[in-house]
Amino acid sequence: MTVPLSVVAVYLVVCLSLGIRAGRSASPDLGGFVAGDRSLGLLVTFFITGASVYSAFAFLGGPGWAYSRGAASYYILAYGALGMLPFYLLGPRAHRLGKAYGLLTQAELVGARFGHRGLTVTMAVVAVAAFVPYLAIQMQGAGYVLEVTSGGAIPAVWGAAGVYGVVMTYTLASGVLGVGWTNTFQGMFMMVLAWGLGIGLPIHMHGGIGPMFEHVQNAQPSLLRPPGLDANGAPWSWSEYGSAVFVSTVGFSAWPHLFMKTFSAKSEGTVRRTAILFPVFNIFLVPLLLIGFCAVGFAPPPERPDQVLPHLLMRSAAPGWLVGLFCAGALAASMSSGDAMAHAAGTSAVRDGLHPLGWAPASSSRQKTAVQIAIAAVMVVAYGVAMGYRGSLVALLLTTYGAVVQIAPVLAVTLCIPRMRAVVVWASLSAGIAVTVSFTAFPELRPWSVHPGLYGLAVQALVLGVGPRRPPGVCEPFLEVARGLHERSGPPGPRS
Repeated sequence: MTVPLSVVAVYLVVCLSLGIRAGRSASPDLGGFVAGDRSLGLLVTFFITGASVYSAFAFLGGPGWAYSRGAASYYILAYGALGMLPFYLLGPRAHRLGKAYGLLTQAELVGARFGHRGLTVTMAVVAVAAFVPYLAIQMQGAGYVLEVTSGGAIPAVWGAAGVYGVVMTYTLASGVLGVGWTNTFQGMFMMVLAWGLGIGLPIHMHGGIGPMFEHVQNAQPSLLRPPGLDANGAPWSWSEYGSAVFVSTVGFSAWPHLFMKTFSAKSEGTVRRTAILFPVFNIFLVPLLLIGFCAVGFAPPPERPDQVLPHLLMRSAAPGWLVGLFCAGALAASMSSGDAMAHAAGTSAVRDGLHPLGWAPASSSRQKTAVQIAIAAVMVVAYGVAMGYRGSLVALLLTTYGAVVQIAPVLAVTLCIPRMRAVVVWASLSAGIAVTVSFTAFPELRPWSVHPGLYGLAVQALVLGVGPRRPPGVCEPFLEVARGLHERSGPPGPRS
C-alpha cells in the first residue's frame, strides 16, 4: 500500500500549496475572502462551478447506482444537462445587482429586494441545513476511499479527518480564490482520470464496452430497463424518476455555493459562458457510470454499492500507481465540492443569519474572522454527520435537493416578478420547506409517489399565486438594474 498512499500524499501537498498560494493576490477584507474581489475569469468560474457540483457522489455514488440500480443512474445525466438553464437566465441579473449593491451571498440578493429579515434568515437556515449533509457526503467519500485503498490500515474516520484538515487549512487561509484554483486543478485531474478508468476497466475486464453491456444483459437484464431499480431492487416508478429529475434540475443552480459565483465572476459574459459550457462536465460522468456497469457480476461483491469503484480497482491487479491516482481522483471529487460548500455555508451563516439579527461584527475584518470560525464549525458538524450516516450517497443527495429546490422560486420572484410582497415570499418558502420536510420524514403520507420536494414546490406556487400584491411601481428600480436597463450604486431603493 506504500505506492498508492505516497501518490495520495503528493496530491494533498500539491492541493494545500496551490490553495494557500492562490489567496495571496486577494485583498485582506471580506470581499476578497468571499468574492475574490469579483475577479474570477471563465476558466476558474467554469471549474469552480463544475467541480463543486460533481463531487464524491459522482465518483462513488454514480458508479454505485449504476452497479446496483442500473438505468436509474441516468437521472444524473438528465438533470446535469438541464440544470444550468435557470442559471443562464437568472445569473446575469444577479451579477448586475451584486456589482451595483455590493452583494456577496444569495440571501443578501433577496434581502436587497425585500428588506425582510425573516426571509433572509430563513434562507440562511435552509442553506446551512442543506450544506451539512451534502458536505457529509464528501467527507464520507474521502473516508471510504482511504479505508479501502489502505486495506483498512487507515479507518474512514481518520482518513476523512486528514483530508478535510487539508481542505479546512487552505479554505480558511485563502477563501474563494483558494477554492477556485484548487477546483481548477482538481477538475482537470478528475476528467482525465475518469475517462482513463471508464474506458480501461471495461476493456480489461470484458474486452470492450459492447461486450460489457452484453454481460450485464445476460447477468441482470433488469438493470438496463429504464427507469432502473429503486433502493429495494424493485422497478423504480416513472413518477419517482421524473420527479427526481425535475426537482434536481430546478434546484441545481439554486445551490448557494454555485449561485454565489455570479457575484465573484468578472463579467456577465463569464456567467453566461459558464452556463453554456457547464454540461461538458456531464461527459466526465459517462465513464464513471460505465465503471458501475462493469462491476455487475464481479465477485466478491463490495460491502456497499458506493464502494464499488475502489473495490474493483483493489481486486483487479492494477499497479500501485494507478490505484494511487484513482484514490487522488476520488479525493479531488470530494475536496472540490467540500471546500466550496464549507466556504458558502460559513459565509451564509454570518452574512445572512447572524448579520440581519445584529449578532455579527460590524467591521469587514471581524466579519471575515467570524466567517472563518463559521466555516470551521460547519465542517466539524458535517464530519459528525458523515461518521454516523450509513445510507446511499446519492439518496442523501436527493434528500438535500428537496430542501434547496425551495430556494429556486424565491430567486425567480426576486429577479423577475414585480409587486410581490415580502411576507408572501417568506410564507411560501416556509410552507414549501415544511411540506418537504414532512413528506421526507413520513413518505407514507405522500398521496402520490413523487419526490417530496415537488410537493413543496406546488405549495409554494399556490401561496405565491394567491398572495396579495404591492401597488404598481414599488419594485421597478431594483428590477431595472436586474434587467440591465440602468446602472445603480449605493443602497437599494424602495422595498416591497
